Amino acid sequence: MASGPVSDIYLAPSVRTAVKLLVVGHFAVGKTTFVGTLSEIPPLRTEERMTQAGALVDDLAGVHGKDTTTVALDFGRLTLSKSLVLYLFGAPGQQRFTPLWRDMAYGALGALVLTDTRRLEQSFAVMDLLEEHGLPYAVAVNRFDGAPEFAEEELREALDLLPDTPLVSCDARDTGSATRALVTLVEYLSARVEDPTELEPA
Repeated sequence: MASGPVSDIYLAPSVRTAVKLLVVGHFAVGKTTFVGTLSEIPPLRTEERMTQAGALVDDLAGVHGKDTTTVALDFGRLTLSKSLVLYLFGAPGQQRFTPLWRDMAYGALGALVLTDTRRLEQSFAVMDLLEEHGLPYAVAVNRFDGAPEFAEEELREALDLLPDTPLVSCDARDTGSATRALVTLVEYLSARVEDPTELEPA
């Protein structure tokens, strides 16, 4: 992947707040795509080609054309305002990688949970892990081509979300759509911290 200009690699001197956020979700929900779409620097990816051995433990039902998987993390950076930068850590979705979550969750302010309407039930284990680590989160429905559409009330009920948990839809391939989903999380988190001005998204 080609590197961006030097000015895009280094932080602006006006940045005074750096926030670590997790991008999580079940297997093949679009986490690597989401981080890559938003990152202003060449994203770090730890994807490996899937093998026959992995087919025994990775549920490929409803997944088409996927031949690689994240085996450690994805990493990207997004400067959201002159003073605020976000560090995005994409966590692998398979259960065998959950021991990595302990280290990845350390220092994180919150998480964006990506989900797929074709496999909503697979999001429960992810949200359980976030709650176990005490991390607040927002949920973003990644809109896949041909996936069924549901009303927000139906999705909230199916995912058993608390009334104040943000729920949005996005296209992980689209910069504007992915940014809006991330801003929703940042706004939610800023309402929870003692000094909300530390997380001004605009």
